[in-house]
Amino acid sequence: MAAATLNLNVVDKRMLSASEAASYCGLAAKHFKAICPVQTVKMAGRFELYDKRDLDQWIDTEKAGVADASQAAILGRLA
Repeated sequence: MAAATLNLNVVDKRMLSASEAASYCGLAAKHFKAICPVQTVKMAGRFELYDKRDLDQWIDTEKAGVADASQAAILGRLA
């Protein structure tokens, strides 16, 4: 029996369409557009895409706010 080798190269996209960005953030497209403050980048004057790094930064900021609120709530209960 002959063995076969399959070589795949997967390129992770940095710039995402609105629907891809919504999916990346785990949100429905209509909710994403309503709450996402990230500005699009105009590529070649025609395409407006979201930079994955900007989305990550927004998500990290949202997480930090939740962590701060949680810590404040815990400290409030201890006082």
